Amino acid sequence: MPETLEEFLMTRPPTAERPLLGQTILVVEDSRFACEALRLICQRSGARIRRADSLKSASRHLRTYRPGIVLIDVGLPDGSGLDLISDLALAEPRINVIAAMSGDDTLESAAMKAGACTFLSKPLSSISAFQEAMLAQLPQDARPTDLRPATYDEVVPDRIAYRDDLSLAADLLSDRPDQSTLAYVSAFLIGIAKSVADPDLESLARDAGATTSSNVPFHEMLGRLLNAVETRLRTEQAV
Repeated sequence: MPETLEEFLMTRPPTAERPLLGQTILVVEDSRFACEALRLICQRSGARIRRADSLKSASRHLRTYRPGIVLIDVGLPDGSGLDLISDLALAEPRINVIAAMSGDDTLESAAMKAGACTFLSKPLSSISAFQEAMLAQLPQDARPTDLRPATYDEVVPDRIAYRDDLSLAADLLSDRPDQSTLAYVSAFLIGIAKSVADPDLESLARDAGATTSSNVPFHEMLGRLLNAVETRLRTEQAV
């Protein structure tokens, strides 16, 4: 007998209201803000969610249990999510759904070539769009017989998670980052900026990520990006 409400729900078949009941989803994502959005989406969909913030953490999770769905951010702090996608695509038995995520839509082709079943463009906020993407990949017997759109379609993550992401970026930028670290932080901030509709930060992060082909000196671009992040962090802390 199930001992908790969560365990009880996981034994139930999927329904129109909770079409992902019975699914365990591993989210491999370094942004807490993006994870909070996915937590809300999965909660409304009936799925159980587990989070890994790096390739190393994901490996530990996958040694412990086998999820039905894995969502993998392409850019991670300790490597490329494409490598994990490739490994899972070749593993037996195969996970039902291997989904790639990124704020950079140009990475879709590489993700699909690596073995992803589908590509999710960040930011993710629509419950019904997420459900549709997952159900399209799941076996027929894992889908509800009747579907209807979610009543509350858009999720709004807690701003505390956004502040945590800004703090992480500020720490990395303050610690004399090399070119590869700056490239990672830039991609990280592009995703965050798109999630909160901040085109100025997105543009600056894109410029910082392209410093090797830019006429702006590395230290100057680094200073601009750090200043922008710290300004937004102070604003968030003051709210």
